[in-house]
Amino acid sequence: MPGTVVMKFGGTSVADAQRLKRAAQRIVAKREQGTRVVAVLSARGKETDRLIADAFEVSTTPDPREMDMLLSTGERVSCALCAMAINDLGHRAISLTGSQAGIVTDTSHTKARILEVRADRIREALDQDNIVLVAGFQGVSTSKDVTTLGRGGSDTTAVALAAAIGADECEIYTDVPGVFSADPRIVADARKLDVVTFDEMLEMAASGAGVLQLRSVEYARNHGVRIHCRSSFDDSDGTFVVSEDEAKDKDMENPLITAVTHSRGEARVTLIGLPDSPGIAGRVTTALADANVNIDMIIQNDPRSEGGQAELSFTIPKEDVATADAALRPLADELGIQVETNDSMGKVSIVGAGMKSHPGVAAKVFSVLGANDINIEMISTSPIRISCVIPADEVEPAVKALHTAFDLQGADTIRPEQPFGEFAS
Repeated sequence: MPGTVVMKFGGTSVADAQRLKRAAQRIVAKREQGTRVVAVLSARGKETDRLIADAFEVSTTPDPREMDMLLSTGERVSCALCAMAINDLGHRAISLTGSQAGIVTDTSHTKARILEVRADRIREALDQDNIVLVAGFQGVSTSKDVTTLGRGGSDTTAVALAAAIGADECEIYTDVPGVFSADPRIVADARKLDVVTFDEMLEMAASGAGVLQLRSVEYARNHGVRIHCRSSFDDSDGTFVVSEDEAKDKDMENPLITAVTHSRGEARVTLIGLPDSPGIAGRVTTALADANVNIDMIIQNDPRSEGGQAELSFTIPKEDVATADAALRPLADELGIQVETNDSMGKVSIVGAGMKSHPGVAAKVFSVLGANDINIEMISTSPIRISCVIPADEVEPAVKALHTAFDLQGADTIRPEQPFGEFAS
């Protein structure tokens, strides 16, 4: 049986008729190499942003179910138009919605998670020598409603389909040549990375790298899907995201630091006057989880220094501040606590598998930031990541300072032709 590849094209890759035709040509070229092709397309250009703006023109609080009905249309348009272009090139293509492709999700509107992929219809279409185009970013819930997967969700669609049909590789075509050691918009001499492990890419995506969506990398690691992140604008190899074993097979020694990542989309929430009693932190985090608000860093002070009352601070995505405030308000009223928010926070992180065997990395990070008069508000670590919450307006100098301090610049820098990242923060 011939090999199978899933090709995903981001919004800038299909933004206008010329680019959409170029994507169609790449899909056809892959098919003419004897490979069976499933392609996943995002909405064109800024179409999703336009649809969101349309919703807020008619409602200050758009209903989540109806938002999913609205936002899912952008990807369907891309797929139908691309199918027309492929058919004109002499190949047979069919476009499918997420539900037609068998993508089953939970019932969390606007942030749904994939539960299952029933790919029988895709397999049948491939067996009939069709190129299959699937609308990204969407599925159908267990209650039979249209759902969307959150910003960047087309990456997750592509990886999930690759896992379901046993594809040899999932190619993510984007507006940059691959994954870089930092955002090239900030660091002019950032280096393109040839190979990154799943664990490194997970940490990079979670801490702000906008090339691949976090859940797509998590899904790829869990299902062993090899990702090739590459440019839509040329044929050169990009960055391969692979298992640690495959990275070792390529004789790739773990560098001390692989990349510096950042985010300006952080908000800090502080709860003042929490009772010092068991279960309070659990009630706070449960309220946020029930509202589908994801907590990143979390710290709590020593209540003994505050007369028996605790102060709890945590970070969440900036866009979730209103939702978090609404979720915490009943608890705040019940317990008599004060809720303070600051949505002008940023985060800078260093990621590298080599950190596991090299002491002194944290000391260097904190020293570099201190030498540049950058105040650290919160700290979070993992075996291969150190993240610091800092004021948003100090993110850029922090990234530059850390990138230089850890000697990550490269002479073989490849500059992206387009703004960095399909859904970069």
